[in-house]
Amino acid sequence: MTAQPAETQSGVELGSLEQSLGFLLRIAQVQAFDRFFASFGDIGLKPGEFSAMWILRHNPGIRQGVLADTLRIKPAHMTKMVRRLEENGWIRRVIPDDDRRSVQLFLTRVGERFTTLHRDAFLGQDNYLNHGLTEAEYSELTRLLRRYTGLPPDTTD
Repeated sequence: MTAQPAETQSGVELGSLEQSLGFLLRIAQVQAFDRFFASFGDIGLKPGEFSAMWILRHNPGIRQGVLADTLRIKPAHMTKMVRRLEENGWIRRVIPDDDRRSVQLFLTRVGERFTTLHRDAFLGQDNYLNHGLTEAEYSELTRLLRRYTGLPPDTTD
């Protein structure tokens, strides 16, 4: 007898994948990105771009390489992102006199307004509309993810 394909996602057997941290993180990432694009898709913004702008907001003049390392973005991809953010008028690049090989990044006034305007949509309590977790579950998950990724304990804005 031939096995029938599952009709719904909940009917799909995952086997050991149910315990795979990498698999669960990947599915969670896709779900978070779906929520992000539902909120920001109309302006063509990507999740990493807002994250970069938020970091610039708190670290004006950060060097491009340090930002790339912080976000774990390859230098070539970082260069493309910076170019795109600059073309949109959200950031500006400065070549420091003391190190002509590096680039410092700053938000423009437009970028400052944009991050202020969209802060709650991007970083708000229910993180792209609704994540389906209680406040306690959300706090525990973010605490565990910070620990897993090696980020320091929460220092919320």
